[in-house]
Amino acid sequence: TAQSACLGMKDVKSPLYVLAAAAGINLIGDMLLVRNASPWLGGAAGAAWATVLSQYGALLMFLKWLTVKGKENGSVMVEDKMKIDPKMLESNKDAPSKGFLSDSHKPISILNPLRLAKAKSTLEKFVPFVVPVTTTSIGRVSGFVTMSHVASSALGTIDMAAHQIAVSIFWCLAPIVGALNQVAQSFVPGIFARKKGRARAVALRKTSINFAKVGALFGFVIVALVAMGVPEVSKFFTNDTVVLSRVKKALPGIAVFLGFNGLTCVGEGTLLGQNDLKYLRNMYASFFFLVPAFMLRLKWRALSGIEVGIGNLWATFSVYEVARAILWLGRVAWLQYKTEREVDQMEAMEGAAP
Repeated sequence: TAQSACLGMKDVKSPLYVLAAAAGINLIGDMLLVRNASPWLGGAAGAAWATVLSQYGALLMFLKWLTVKGKENGSVMVEDKMKIDPKMLESNKDAPSKGFLSDSHKPISILNPLRLAKAKSTLEKFVPFVVPVTTTSIGRVSGFVTMSHVASSALGTIDMAAHQIAVSIFWCLAPIVGALNQVAQSFVPGIFARKKGRARAVALRKTSINFAKVGALFGFVIVALVAMGVPEVSKFFTNDTVVLSRVKKALPGIAVFLGFNGLTCVGEGTLLGQNDLKYLRNMYASFFFLVPAFMLRLKWRALSGIEVGIGNLWATFSVYEVARAILWLGRVAWLQYKTEREVDQMEAMEGAAP
């Protein structure tokens, strides 16, 4: 939430600094704890504790950053309408989010649940977003959960080992384009909130096209990284040639998924920026049932004796990503068409007026 708030104020540097520091905490924690012989503090448990420490470290750093203003920073009162003073943002272009809440909150007060009871007007503004956002989040992860279930319950030990390597590499590459979603959410609302007219329609069109170009470019780069880097990187995980050969079978599916992921992220971010929450809610509610249903078919085939491997698993999962990309971009194009048609009607009415 703090990261999204910073991006909403066009502050891309502050989250980078905080998350880089959190990554440093995680790295140091891994170095100190993983080698510990204690079953509660070492090994996998040590890695988990290092992650926990990094998350709480990021939380504390964000709290201080948002509630303590610098020597030259101004700040604004957080009123009921949650308006941001443009002068404050202009006066501190490098880090407009620093000290943003300093006049209304202390670091510890943000964590006080009793404040929520006194902020009914603020809560009422967030209530309409609870169901769509929750549905979207659950629908987004259902496919990953089902894929892991199928891999662990139906595939053999070799394919399961290969799947773990593929997933590890996948989650290292996916965030590269995942940030495009948040960037789109930060920049599109400012354009969408403008007065309806030709200039707004043109700006929305240009922004959507530019984001789509960036998403396609990122996808191309990721596909190149998958094709050239994954076979070599996999060797750092295991020396088993059989497992490595199975990882290669997953490459086409991983490449297709990540190749379309950039377009999916910019499409989803653009829809969120235009407050098209109902559409996303309905689609992800459908995905929550449809994606697991298709993925579980692989499990049933494997249990019935039909050969199913990691290649089939990732190929099926990549179809889901291609479908999302097409649906999101198609929806963006439809909304753009409606916007331009509305502008044409407005101009026609103004021209016909005496």
